[in-house]
Amino acid sequence: MSRIGKMPIAIPTGVTVSVAENNKVTVKGPKGTLERVFPAEMEIKVEGAEATVSRPNDLKRNRSLHGLSRTLLNNMVVGVTEGFEKKLEVNGVGYRAAKQGKTLTLTLGYSHPVEMTDPEGIETVVEGQNVIIVKGCDKEKVGQFAAEIRDKRRPEPYKGKGIKYADETIRRKVGKTGKK
Repeated sequence: MSRIGKMPIAIPTGVTVSVAENNKVTVKGPKGTLERVFPAEMEIKVEGAEATVSRPNDLKRNRSLHGLSRTLLNNMVVGVTEGFEKKLEVNGVGYRAAKQGKTLTLTLGYSHPVEMTDPEGIETVVEGQNVIIVKGCDKEKVGQFAAEIRDKRRPEPYKGKGIKYADETIRRKVGKTGKK
């Protein structure tokens, strides 16, 4: 039995979870509304202040979907109550980030500044000139947009220049040594 899948999800006050036909789940909360269609085999029940996910049988596909479905539903509940955020750091001489309206402008040593527009439901905040915080209620979208920002200039192993996650460690390499 899936240890994660059988755990009930606590629904805090101010959050409504509704299950429509075809397992379409809508979660409404103070930070927004999220919708997702879950696999048809999974049975989602909402009783009082708890939601549970159960599977019909122990086929491999159902076992693997059980824990996944429960975690996705839990992430939706956490997203509409607290929200998710990812912190990125811009390292390098002359590398900086600036925010103007909904546009994030990155100066990353290219011949031109890189401009990115915040997707719907995602907000970016720039602290100082080298810390970018990506916030939103959908964990998947927050992670995806943070990865897209990081992709504009990945950290390199010699000087550590580039955009990295705040909790990421860069494995450094030793550069060339002179010949004697």
